[in-house]
Amino acid sequence: MGSGRWTSDSFTTYAASSGYRSMSRDQVFSKSVQAELASESITVRESRDSADSPNSTPIILALDVTGSMGEYAELIAKEELPKLLNSILENSPVADPHLMFMAIDDVHAYSRQPLQVSQFEADIRILEQLRKIVLVGGGGGNKSESYDLAWYCAGAKTTIDSYVKRGEKGFLFTFGDEEAPYETLTEDNLKSVFGAGQYASVQPGEALEMARKMYNVFHIVIEEGGYCRRDLKAVRKTWTDMMGNNVLFLKDFRNLSELVTSTVRIAKGESMTDVIAASSNPKALEYAYENALKHMEAA
Repeated sequence: MGSGRWTSDSFTTYAASSGYRSMSRDQVFSKSVQAELASESITVRESRDSADSPNSTPIILALDVTGSMGEYAELIAKEELPKLLNSILENSPVADPHLMFMAIDDVHAYSRQPLQVSQFEADIRILEQLRKIVLVGGGGGNKSESYDLAWYCAGAKTTIDSYVKRGEKGFLFTFGDEEAPYETLTEDNLKSVFGAGQYASVQPGEALEMARKMYNVFHIVIEEGGYCRRDLKAVRKTWTDMMGNNVLFLKDFRNLSELVTSTVRIAKGESMTDVIAASSNPKALEYAYENALKHMEAA
């Protein structure tokens, strides 16, 4: 997947013709899980080079859509992610970006759909895929959601030409407000999510390493979410312990698109200090990159 190309004009036309910006939540998003996004339907998700995208770069955006994210899951999905599409697909320093969305719930809370997964797309179809997700609410009584399912899926269920042909990693961003995952993905968990097959239990750190083979992996802590408001210190610590400099902190979801695009630029070799200095909101980026900046200062 990944033919065609996104333009800001295509989004403007789509938004105007559909009334997207003024729609209610029920009008924008699906009310029931769509078969094409259901994780058990996945054999493999492909990001392939094409005439339109000869040097494809896959970027996965995986959003926590549980109850602890409250209204912010809706606001991010409806307002900030479309803005991010424009930013990445028109201004990103990577060649021919292919976007995929994932929606994360909690497999350990027996969710009806712990993971929803779009195709990789390079044009307006990615917004159409986003609108098919269900903002499930719910979540469990534990301290985390199944962010590691996104890592497992990326590592085990995608194939990307950028890595196979050129040895270049894609990008995977998870977004959420709860602590880093700590519970084992059991064989039964994986069967319930991905359907019949041969599986072995996977620890969160193992799932992360699976994803890291083909992707630069980051997590963005959405500090406006309900769980962060209750125990931000614990959330920040568990993610820092797991991901070090690759955990980023976001006070205001409206800075999400710039943070993701800036992170891709830095990962592709631009200086962090230069990217921050050129930003329209350098304080937000300094806050987001707190761990990395401390590491740089210590060095």
